[in-house]
Amino acid sequence: MPIPEDVTGEEIDGDVRQELQSLPKTLAEDVAKNLVMVARLIDEDPEGAYGYSRVALRLASRVAAVREAAGFAAYANQKYSEALAEFRAARRMTGTVELWPLMADCERGLGRPEKALDMAGAPEVQKLDKAGQVEMRLVAAGARRDMGQLDAAIVTLQSSELASHSVQPWTARLRYAYADALLAAGREGEAREWFAKAVEADRDGSTDASDRLAELDGVEFMDALDEGEGDNAVNKDAEDDKAAEDDKD
Repeated sequence: MPIPEDVTGEEIDGDVRQELQSLPKTLAEDVAKNLVMVARLIDEDPEGAYGYSRVALRLASRVAAVREAAGFAAYANQKYSEALAEFRAARRMTGTVELWPLMADCERGLGRPEKALDMAGAPEVQKLDKAGQVEMRLVAAGARRDMGQLDAAIVTLQSSELASHSVQPWTARLRYAYADALLAAGREGEAREWFAKAVEADRDGSTDASDRLAELDGVEFMDALDEGEGDNAVNKDAEDDKAAEDDKD
């Protein structure tokens, strides 16, 4: 796949660059460029990112960062079985638990919420940092909802992180998930309150909490006038202008 001229491969994280030092220099540069493209496209063009991840995987499948990138690209394209295999491979290579919540969410994507819940109760969760533990809580709550256990999903999300007034990178998503679970359980008043709290924490627009809040408040957004109404408005303006000219005469 073509690599834009502005991509040098130097843009990648230092830790990843260090991993690639085990490869011949030219090969390492090619892999780095493909990894840069995965990172660049994964949000806006997941299919494109997936294509570049496959190239990197073909070139350097024994590099953990490559397997991880391939996992993220597959996950973004809802290829959960493939993503799970890549995340497992990366975990075997590194021995870290950072990918544990994503692996559990892949189990959800494969229609195995019970497996995701088993993973949520595994010892690995205690080794996660705070962000990882919150992510695991979100996955577990999603698994409960998959199983139709709405009240259990709500309880799963109730935590010190949810109650905290400080805003962390995960705060908006946690509040949003809680609001959504409340709404699914028919608790609309509480849901509105938590969608509003999610909006307060969502400084970079990572959720559509503001739209959900407006929807609950009965606010409707119109992009433009109805075409017929627009024509009528133009015609009315023309008639007013003509009447004004007639009065001058």
